[in-house]
Amino acid sequence: MALAKLGVVVLDCPDPSALAGFYAGVLGGTVEGDGDWVDLAVPGGQALAFQKAPGFVPPQWPAPDDSQQFHLDLVVDDLDAAEKGVLELGAKPLDAADRERTFRVYADPAGHPFCLCAC
Repeated sequence: MALAKLGVVVLDCPDPSALAGFYAGVLGGTVEGDGDWVDLAVPGGQALAFQKAPGFVPPQWPAPDDSQQFHLDLVVDDLDAAEKGVLELGAKPLDAADRERTFRVYADPAGHPFCLCAC
């Protein structure tokens, strides 16, 4: 028996509204709120929240000496189309050169790593 259920995944960042807008462009959904805490209600999925963190330092990837903290795996049908879309939204490639793999790694505009993963 579970002791709890997952409420929301929260990303620290310097600008919650901007980062929520980025993920709304990637995942769809509705951005709710503004200021120091912003929610993204994702249709049919787990909600994401974004919290203002003064002095935020983005995780490093790859991080042989430091923790990458966490990353999101985002499942897509077409890696090339999804890559084009996330780059247009402001993502930065971290490890996307190997076109034979079933995943590619990017950083969101605040520096959090995420992977686009083929089904």
